Amino acid sequence: MSPDGDLLRLAFLGALLGLDVVSFPQAQVSRPLVAATLAGALVGDSMAGLLVGAVLELFALETLPVGASRYPEWGSAAVVGGGLFAQQASSSAGALCLSVLAGLATAWVSGESMVLLRRLNGQLARAHLDRLAAGSARSVVGLQMAGLGGDLVRGFALTVAALGIAQPLVRLAIGTWGVDQRWSQAFVVTLAAIVAGGAVWKLVHAVPRARWLFLGGLVVGLVAMWLW
Repeated sequence: MSPDGDLLRLAFLGALLGLDVVSFPQAQVSRPLVAATLAGALVGDSMAGLLVGAVLELFALETLPVGASRYPEWGSAAVVGGGLFAQQASSSAGALCLSVLAGLATAWVSGESMVLLRRLNGQLARAHLDRLAAGSARSVVGLQMAGLGGDLVRGFALTVAALGIAQPLVRLAIGTWGVDQRWSQAFVVTLAAIVAGGAVWKLVHAVPRARWLFLGGLVVGLVAMWLW
């Protein structure tokens, strides 16, 4: 598939997964590991998407999305990163680094767009205060649909813009990339692991028995991988 032909499909996926982050249905399909794999499968290389998703998931562990706090939006971002990497040849040096970088940048911008959307939703709600106070079901449903629609458009627009900017830049950068593929991939995976390790430490050193639960889960996971 060509990058131009992939753009619309990935944009619709980014819109749906961006919606899942907060608005609906919060089914965790917007987690980087899932979202990037779906994007890779849509382009034709699910394993490439899975690899980028695993790396972005390590970065995502550092943030805890709670309430109205500010945090990156990983659904649309993972679609961008996974889709970009799946579009490149698997042997392309620098493809993983650049795709992850594009995903991280998109996550930050998309997170800011969520803040703007919240403000817009607040303005719409204030404009309907009298009807809401009167118990108007039509106003409640209308505001809910406006919020869902706005979030869907936000995810679509962000994915289109990010891919439209990143696709030519990634192709250009890969053509001039001078670092060996193994070193490039080792760098980005190591950096992601350090960030994830810091995120885990923030939890395990403050919560009673958390470190033992973490170590137990790690051992079980390693044994399962070895048996598999």
